[in-house]
Amino acid sequence: MEIRKITYRMYPGTTQSTKLDDLLGLHQRVYNTALEERIRVYRETSKSLGFAAQCKELTSWRKQCEALASVNAQSLQVTLKRLDLAYAGFFRRVKAGEVAGFPRFKSVDRFSGWGYKTHGDGFRLHAGDKMKHGHVRLSGVGMIKLRGQARTPGEVKTAEVQHKDGRWYLSVTVECEPQRTGGTMAMGLDWGVETFATICASDEATHPIANPRFLDKPQRQKLKLLQQAVARKQNKRSNSRRKAVARLSTESRRIANRRKDFLHKTSADLIKQYGLIATEQLNVKNMTASGGQRKKGLNRGILDTAPSTFLNLLKTKAEEAGSLWVEVPTRQVKPSQTCHRCGIQRKKPLSERTHQCSCGASCSRDENAARVMLNWALFGNVTGQELSEVGSGRCLAVKNHETPLIAAFAA
Repeated sequence: MEIRKITYRMYPGTTQSTKLDDLLGLHQRVYNTALEERIRVYRETSKSLGFAAQCKELTSWRKQCEALASVNAQSLQVTLKRLDLAYAGFFRRVKAGEVAGFPRFKSVDRFSGWGYKTHGDGFRLHAGDKMKHGHVRLSGVGMIKLRGQARTPGEVKTAEVQHKDGRWYLSVTVECEPQRTGGTMAMGLDWGVETFATICASDEATHPIANPRFLDKPQRQKLKLLQQAVARKQNKRSNSRRKAVARLSTESRRIANRRKDFLHKTSADLIKQYGLIATEQLNVKNMTASGGQRKKGLNRGILDTAPSTFLNLLKTKAEEAGSLWVEVPTRQVKPSQTCHRCGIQRKKPLSERTHQCSCGASCSRDENAARVMLNWALFGNVTGQELSEVGSGRCLAVKNHETPLIAAFAA
């Protein structure tokens, strides 16, 4: 059984929206009060106040505050748990020598929402056939209309109410058995910026995927104008500023939704065609960590393609389809610097977009890297041999050569 999330859009009425806003404010104040209490106790006693101790304090808070007494107790505990996780992340980063990032007090605008840890305690989902659309009953709010659909229905476990850009969402966690149909061919995938991805298949065909460039120059200029409109309005309580923020949020959400849709559809299409996927190990954080003004455009282009999100989606879908997922060790293999035909390594600057070797190999830089990764996954080396698809099942055969990986894939 796997854990998956389903996100529904909530459509509360006017009265329900007011109640949801009140609940959001109460959870935000509980979070900030708990953080303030942790800081105070540590300053006075040099001891940390843990999650269990704050849950006990929550009981006394609920007795003293009538508004808190009407809120589901488990949902308030989830808010305290989020603070506890923020502290755990802080101490982990301190131990690792990274930028610590101490937990911060949050305004209502920056507080995302709250959660429920047990179905039936504070929330109950009434979904339609195959968990498509339906309603949710929230404690203290009532029955709210939902729109959304699960790809794989399952048993409801937990839920989170999220507030984004003036809209309400319900993110439901379900336990299910996701299944996909995988392809029968192998491929090497080289991610890039000039071309979003270059696919080299086991039938020796090359399929480039164009970069949609969601943040191209006109789009960046549009966002810049919207950001300037917000910056000009200094009074944070004015209606004009609120409208400017809403316009900026709407445009940012539109870009994010387009990117998410592209990544999901592209990864799903690849899984339908290929049963073995070879790609390189990427450290996007290090790739975009330096360079300053000189490398600003490239860093922006890298982040615009969301490579980590894409590869994670592709890997998850590959697991659901039972496909083989191979991550080629980039530092060892060096796909961009290695010739797929003879294996000779030659350092190439990023501006050199064509691979040409003394052995006669000539192709684009990205195609060469994809072929190197495919050969390494199939043969354990970067040069490989000719291969062909055999039969109608999920099986690959290599002419005059078979590796343990191919045998496992065929099985």
